[in-house]
Amino acid sequence: MNLHENSKDVGILAMEIYFPNQYVDQSDLDEFDGVSKGKSSSSSSIPLDSGRYPFSLFNSRPKTTRKEKIRLEVGTETIIDKSKSVKSILLVLLQLMHAIEEQLPCSMLYAGSNLSFGMVVMLLPWLVTLQCILPFPARPTGGAGAVAMLIGPNAPLTFNKIQSSHMVNVYDFYKPDLSSEFPTVDGKISIQCYLSALDACFRRHSEKDGRPDVSLDDFDYFCFHALYCKLVQKSFARLCVNDYVFHLKNGDENADSKYPDLVPFKHLELEETYFNRELEQAAVKCSKAAFETKTLPSLMLASMVGNMYTPSLYGGLVSLLVNTTAESLLGKRIGMFSYGSGLASTMFSLHVSKDQEKIEKLLALINDVPSRLEARSAVSAAEFTAILNAKEDAYNKAPYQPVDSFDTLTPGACITF
Repeated sequence: MNLHENSKDVGILAMEIYFPNQYVDQSDLDEFDGVSKGKSSSSSSIPLDSGRYPFSLFNSRPKTTRKEKIRLEVGTETIIDKSKSVKSILLVLLQLMHAIEEQLPCSMLYAGSNLSFGMVVMLLPWLVTLQCILPFPARPTGGAGAVAMLIGPNAPLTFNKIQSSHMVNVYDFYKPDLSSEFPTVDGKISIQCYLSALDACFRRHSEKDGRPDVSLDDFDYFCFHALYCKLVQKSFARLCVNDYVFHLKNGDENADSKYPDLVPFKHLELEETYFNRELEQAAVKCSKAAFETKTLPSLMLASMVGNMYTPSLYGGLVSLLVNTTAESLLGKRIGMFSYGSGLASTMFSLHVSKDQEKIEKLLALINDVPSRLEARSAVSAAEFTAILNAKEDAYNKAPYQPVDSFDTLTPGACITF
């Protein structure tokens, strides 16, 4: 099915993001853990009893004003009770049972073929507990948040029909113990999986474009699934390496002059270079200026909230939008790289409308994100660790009586589509 076959400009009509209004300062956490400083700027914490259902509810409640058919897509890091769909409870919380139709196509295709609307909710409110079990260097990568988007026609951000995916069955991050919510992680394999998926998606995306002159320059901005900010910078640099290799293979005589720092590595195969520090440093150096223009604006939430996992990529998109003016976005192309461990990845792009009024309406929904970040209250590293330990102790205990209050949730953090 062609996404644009039966409707015009299908894409993101509106979006909203929710993140905790408490955080732990990274320098305090580094000192508390006795590790080297400078891993990231801050990492989110959340109240003990804020689970996926209320978290997603606050992010996406007021949808009942729309009378059109809506398809609901829910993405989260894992299921709640190892069996029951999180969507079944979310529908009740949203009071949307009458509006939902379950069909096979994803929300984008559904909106494209039925001239109706799709709603996508991505959340990971419990990921902060991941930091209880991973080695201390991984604690800065933990965060929490939820993103909701309304998908439909005549959107300010439209989906490009070209997309490429890469999937491999690999155990780099998984949960073999059903009595625990903590994962088993192989950090080195995870990084290799991420970079290899990026390589494969970019190569296939370039081939699908069907032009010998396809280039990273075709993208005005690029957002990544952000495990941590330094990996994003390395990933952007990796795209430059891929761009160089692609143009070399297509006989581009200007490839060496475009990427002079990469010339010494032109004899290497990409599969040999995942942990080649010299190549990595050269790629980061030659891509620094482009990175600061195209990707750095998308890292605001990743650096201040941490890795939200499932909604991470779209947290990057929100960051890019709020750090850019409507006028400067008009007609631009935003590259998107989505990734999930295990692994599944997709590269696609969004085209920004040339209608400034459309863009301004979208930006108005999320323009309070910087002020909400500033309004958060700090939690000490000791209190943060105590929250995580208490949550770990309460896991799988039934009956369980919640002890926290929803007073720590940000009032009014919901969508007004």
